[in-house]
Amino acid sequence: MQDVFRRLLADFFSTIVFLAVFLITDNILLATGVGIAGAVGQFILAKVRGQKLDLMTYASVALVVVLGSASILTNDPRFILVKPSIAHFAIGTIMLRRNWMMRYMPEIVRQTAPDLILGAGYLWAALMFVLGAGTVITALSGDIKLWTFYVTVVLVGAKLAAFAVQYVAFRLIVRRRVRAQIAAGGVVPAAAAAQ
Repeated sequence: MQDVFRRLLADFFSTIVFLAVFLITDNILLATGVGIAGAVGQFILAKVRGQKLDLMTYASVALVVVLGSASILTNDPRFILVKPSIAHFAIGTIMLRRNWMMRYMPEIVRQTAPDLILGAGYLWAALMFVLGAGTVITALSGDIKLWTFYVTVVLVGAKLAAFAVQYVAFRLIVRRRVRAQIAAGGVVPAAAAAQ
């Protein structure tokens, strides 16, 4: 779990730096410049350390530099504000792959409820597209404070709520299915017998 948070922090480092500088200075151009510098610095540090960088890392740095530069050159913050939506659309597209969630599920869920995993994967993809669209809408409004609230509260809150709902639903449904299998005298998944 700690590795997941480390990766999320790395993925959103430039956005976090951008938000922090903006909230402290209320200067969108300064915040954008520091965000670009943070993304480029993070990229260079990873290369110097010899870390393996994937396509998403290259794409993220390119987006920050291109959209940030466009924001600075046009004096229009909407370019850089749209950046998180591109990440959400890309992740949503990846989540459209059949059974992408299977590798993240405990064995008992994979054995007992593969149909739920498939459906949940598509629901997560839909959530990413909706959140990405919301990011575009708030970015195009030009209201930086609204956008800041959206990316810090709504994006995070929606994902945490979706995770909590999924966890509770899977737990209840898997328990019910295991009990039904036991009552029917069927074979109980090995993962359920171990619990």
